Amino acid sequence: MQVNNWQRRPRILLAACGSVAALKFRTICQCFSEWADVRAVATRAALFFIDRQSLPKNVFLYNDDDDWSSWRKIGDECLHIHLCNWADIMVIAPLSANTLGKIAGGLCDNLLTCIVRAWDYNKPIFVAPAMNALMWKNSFTERHLVSVDDLGITLIRPVANAVEQCNGVMAEPSHISATVILFIELQRKRNKTANQ
Repeated sequence: MQVNNWQRRPRILLAACGSVAALKFRTICQCFSEWADVRAVATRAALFFIDRQSLPKNVFLYNDDDDWSSWRKIGDECLHIHLCNWADIMVIAPLSANTLGKIAGGLCDNLLTCIVRAWDYNKPIFVAPAMNALMWKNSFTERHLVSVDDLGITLIRPVANAVEQCNGVMAEPSHISATVILFIELQRKRNKTANQ
C-alpha cells in the first residue's frame, strides 16, 4: 500500500456485524472520522444495534439492500466493487462468529462478505472480533482465525470481560483506531526509508 503518496486523508471502510458490540459502532465511526474519510457497511443483524441517526453526519451507512440498487445493466458498477476500489483500508468491528466463519469459508452472501471476497489483499483489512467466551474458545473459531490470517487479515484481539474474566469482548474503539493509525505511520516510515 503506497500510503506515502497520499495527498488526502486515508479512506477507511468500516463494517459492523450482528453483535451487541455493534452498539459501539457510533463511537468507532467517530474515532475514525477524526482523521480519515469514512464510509460504513452494516449487516442486517448489525442494524438491530445501530442507531443510524447517531452516526456522524459525514459517514454514510450502506446495507445489503444498497448493493444492487444502483445496478441497471451489464457494465454498471455494483456497490461492493465500488467500495473495494474506494477504500484504502477496511476495518470490521465488531466481527461476529458468523461472519468470521463466512469469510474463512469464502462465502459472500451479503454486502460485507462480497466486499471481503472482492478485496485487493495488497490493501489491509483489520478485524476486531466480538462474541461470547464459549464461541471465542470454540475450535471452529481457532480454525477460522487461521484461515483469515492466511488471507493477510490482521486480528485486533478481543479483551477479557472485567466481570467474568473471559475473552471475547471487542477491543475498545479508541484502541482499534489507534492500531490502524500506527499501521499507517509505520507504512509511511517504511516507504520513506525505501525511497531515500
